[in-house]
Amino acid sequence: MTAVATEALTAEQMVKIAREQVDAFNSGNWERVQAGLAADAHYDELGTQRTLDGPEKIVELFKGWKVAFPDAAGTVTSAVASGTTAALEVTWKGTHTGPLETASGTIPPSGKRQETPAAIFSTFEGGKIKESRHYFDSMTLLKQIGAQPE
Repeated sequence: MTAVATEALTAEQMVKIAREQVDAFNSGNWERVQAGLAADAHYDELGTQRTLDGPEKIVELFKGWKVAFPDAAGTVTSAVASGTTAALEVTWKGTHTGPLETASGTIPPSGKRQETPAAIFSTFEGGKIKESRHYFDSMTLLKQIGAQPE
């Protein structure tokens, strides 16, 4: 047994790893995204009510967002951590130039810009993200891209 495997991450380390996930998404570095996730990672996307298990499925979902919003990028505006959880406040921005797959069908590209507030809570185990809960204002997103009336 090594000290590294059993040692808890510091708050600073958890925030750094969580921020790296946003940076990796921004650059479309899917290997880096997957490397930060535990083998049995669980992801809840509360804005869409999608839940996924496993790094491969999570990465596929993220790739779908990049298809719909190729210039999508998150800016972390605040971050805190305690215990085994890091919380990031993120502002997502991007232009809807690709099809957006949703539970109720595909939303065709609108060419419109969106800016959506969000929060991501990541729980860590063994130095990797074991569980993420992504809360974002889906109604604001849909209104901005013209998929919902104002």
